[in-house]
Amino acid sequence: MPESATLVGYDEAVSRYEPLIGLETHVELGTTTKLFCGCPATFGGEPNTHVCPVCLGLPGSLPVPSRAAIEYTIRIGLALNCSIAEWCRFARKNYFYPDMPKNFQISQYDEPLCTDGWLDVVLDESEAGADGSPRTFRVGIERVHLEEDTGKSQHMGGATGRIHGADYSLVDYNRAGIPLVEIVTKPVEGTGPLAPKVAHAYVTELRDLLRSLGVSDVRMEEGSLRCDVNTSLSPRESGRWGTRTETKNVNSLRSVERAVEYEIERQAAVLDAGARVIQETRHFHEDSGITTPGRSKEEAQDYRYFPEPDLVPLAPPRDWVEQIRATLPELPAVRRARLQEAWGITAAEMTNIRNAGALDLVEQTIAAGASPADARKWWLNELARRAKDTGAELASLPITPAGVAAVAALVGSGALNDRLARQVIEGVLAGEGTPDQVVAARGLAVVSDDTALAAAVDEAIAAHPDVADKIRGGKVAAAAALVGAVMKATRGQADASRVRELILARLSES
Repeated sequence: MPESATLVGYDEAVSRYEPLIGLETHVELGTTTKLFCGCPATFGGEPNTHVCPVCLGLPGSLPVPSRAAIEYTIRIGLALNCSIAEWCRFARKNYFYPDMPKNFQISQYDEPLCTDGWLDVVLDESEAGADGSPRTFRVGIERVHLEEDTGKSQHMGGATGRIHGADYSLVDYNRAGIPLVEIVTKPVEGTGPLAPKVAHAYVTELRDLLRSLGVSDVRMEEGSLRCDVNTSLSPRESGRWGTRTETKNVNSLRSVERAVEYEIERQAAVLDAGARVIQETRHFHEDSGITTPGRSKEEAQDYRYFPEPDLVPLAPPRDWVEQIRATLPELPAVRRARLQEAWGITAAEMTNIRNAGALDLVEQTIAAGASPADARKWWLNELARRAKDTGAELASLPITPAGVAAVAALVGSGALNDRLARQVIEGVLAGEGTPDQVVAARGLAVVSDDTALAAAVDEAIAAHPDVADKIRGGKVAAAAALVGAVMKATRGQADASRVRELILARLSES
């Protein structure tokens, strides 16, 4: 069936076909050095400057495993409720690829370090069950294994950045040998129409888990978290699985969801036409939201795995594994439930905080003295807007949680109103000092002294006699217009509630 064929609408597709998904997630570990050598495992750097004979695969060089990488992998396995192998081995995976310096990859094959775990994922409130309770799916974890990453090919001269149409290619081996953990799920059954949402929720929860463990910065935009999404369809109630496709290297949470949606619509159209789905890899296009064919996987590729002869087997001592288990932090789902109860907020409000990447910031702001409502208000509104306008991450804004708590305290005390508080935040972000210093330098304190306000109130009444007459006639709501006039005259620095009281008092005397 041609790729340009009309898709089947999503609702129609899932009414007749049962989706089955599986995810393979690659995580670059945040170790100081690479997996088998002492080269720095940092992102960036001039091409081919973070290399040595070991990660370039030069003759005579021998790998030495990183204890930190093995420990990080065990931490991940324990957090995912996996069994940790008492004995396992590295294996050589043989295949030719330009960015594989040795023409083989040191990986794990039939003896991974971590096996048979699970991760519970909860969909947001919009996907609640019929009784209103959150929908939870348990995603089985088949394996967590450790391997070395490849280098990176750069295809030059073409319009798409891919090899097709490029004039030539360059290879940067800085990434080659960085420790990479692959987390492979079991087939996720029973999701029905929620398959894309479950995929999105799983990768989100996994990302939060990995970040809390301190094993990776999980920056999808930098490639330290990459996801391959497997999707298949079968007729409902058929009791069999369909032929899967593997959409490679999806690099954002939203794209994981979109890739599953598109493949369901595309495969349904293929099956409706009486054709068969081809087992293949596919590329997801961020701009159009479609997938296109990669390479066929109709025939199993023989990677000629065999035990790595230059490395002894791994046998993590049980007491070491238990020491690692004892250092695991509070896991994200448990932490969110605890904070939601402590702060007295709804599941939807917690979802908003999480989606904004503001959970740590809000918690620290509350610890600095702000109320949960004030902390959420400033981080999710004013500061989130400023982060979006500048293209920055919320946590990278040059204002601390203590600074936000100070702004909230100034508003709470009546020293500032919200309008002035926004100007204070603007000053702090511009590097003008602490909130108190910005207030003093800009003269932003609220004016609540009756003597200072009286003249502005009298001027507003004189300038708007028709409004004043309405108030005298009993239409008290009209006072808002006069309050606005006073606020404008005082550049927003008047105490609005006190201004309203003064206006009503003046007009009740006349």
